[in-house]
Amino acid sequence: MGEGEQIARAARKQAIRRKAQRRHMHFYERCSHWSFSRHGEAEPINWHRERWVLAGTALLLTALSGIFLPAWASAMRPTPEPAVHTLLPLTLPKADVTTSAAPAMEDWRVVQVQPGQTLSDIFKDQGLSLTDLQRVMDAAGSARSAFHNIRPHQEFDFLLGGDGSLQGIRFDKDDANRAVVRFNGEHSTLAVQPRAMETREHVAHGAITSSLYAAAAKAGMSQAMVGKLADLFKYDIDFVQDLREGDSFTVIYDDVYRDGSYYAEGDIVAAEFVNQGRRYTAYRYKKDDGHYGWFSEDGRPIQKSFLRIPVDFTRISSTFSAARFHPILGRMRAHKGVDYAAPTGTPIHAAGDGVIKFKGWMNGYGNFVVIQHNGSISTAYGHMSRFANERVGQHVSQGQVIGYVGMTGLATGPHLHYEFRVNGTQRDPQTVTLPKPQPLPAAQLARFESQVVRPQLARLKAMDASIKLAQLGSTTRNDD
Repeated sequence: MGEGEQIARAARKQAIRRKAQRRHMHFYERCSHWSFSRHGEAEPINWHRERWVLAGTALLLTALSGIFLPAWASAMRPTPEPAVHTLLPLTLPKADVTTSAAPAMEDWRVVQVQPGQTLSDIFKDQGLSLTDLQRVMDAAGSARSAFHNIRPHQEFDFLLGGDGSLQGIRFDKDDANRAVVRFNGEHSTLAVQPRAMETREHVAHGAITSSLYAAAAKAGMSQAMVGKLADLFKYDIDFVQDLREGDSFTVIYDDVYRDGSYYAEGDIVAAEFVNQGRRYTAYRYKKDDGHYGWFSEDGRPIQKSFLRIPVDFTRISSTFSAARFHPILGRMRAHKGVDYAAPTGTPIHAAGDGVIKFKGWMNGYGNFVVIQHNGSISTAYGHMSRFANERVGQHVSQGQVIGYVGMTGLATGPHLHYEFRVNGTQRDPQTVTLPKPQPLPAAQLARFESQVVRPQLARLKAMDASIKLAQLGSTTRNDD
């Protein structure tokens, strides 16, 4: 750019500045005292300072407008009117009251029969009368038999109205069915409801260390099931005299559950008992006549022709002997039977099926009974406190009660004197060879062996093998 051009450009700027000063002369006159100088006399404001003042003013106005304008706009905005909603009718399906309404809970009062209670006692305790009991008996129909022999812990459920009137009663018709009787005024209804019954199988093994009950309890068996096990083998094993430490048993048995809860002990399905090294077995089998029985592996009934011990005794007070000092007579004489000491009143059972040949008083025997079982075998029972109701010539079954323990005749304490006679001659009841029962017929025996003995025997052997393996493992760990 040439020097002339620079001079011309400067002259134009100067002319513009003078023109602006003349146009804004009034501003300069009012603000002529403004100065950013710290020296005495103020210099005239120049164009650059003016721009800063104007910019600051504009910024201030912008800020104020940002604060006040929105508030003014909100104040000037009209109040919104509420939205108008239109309600349209909608047809809904009617609810089915019979299916949607929850059934009313009925307050059944559960009553458990206590020992010694009668039905009339139970009804009276519920505020009911003998008339109510008669109404129930009449309405029960085929279930009425459940009222004839009530037992402790049996349950009766009562449904009573607000005024205490009887509206319903529930009770067990039998193990698998429950009867429900309802009353509506003078009318009554009877309904029989089946109960869900099931059996659950268990396997138990025990070894005798002190007693059968202790070993069975350790194996998880109930006392009732232990009693059933002893009943099976009582014909072959004297559980008071014959048990030895180391004897063992293995049992497969059922428990009965009703409606999912434990109800009662079931039956033994198969069992094995080893006593003094001798093995005894028992298997449950349904015979052709529909009845169940227990049989040994060779198909013979477990129930022998004779009970070896016909009373639940506490001890043997005197054994069979050719010469014994008599405690009352004070001299030696033969004792041709076995004396089983037991509390007075203990039931005495017939050792086998037979006919009562004698019943009455017999010298030193006191109250005495003789049963003839067949042409050659008879049994005799002495020192009874009293007889049962059987008469001479009447047939009795094995296990039937024929009298009660006492000490009549020549006796120093209550006991049963028991004799086993063959052709009129006394034999030792503890050692005499009892006749074996007949096995199952050939056709039933074949089914028994294939359907019962083989599968159950396999399970018993598997159980024994697993026990021996566990014992071997325990011995190995102890040796380590």
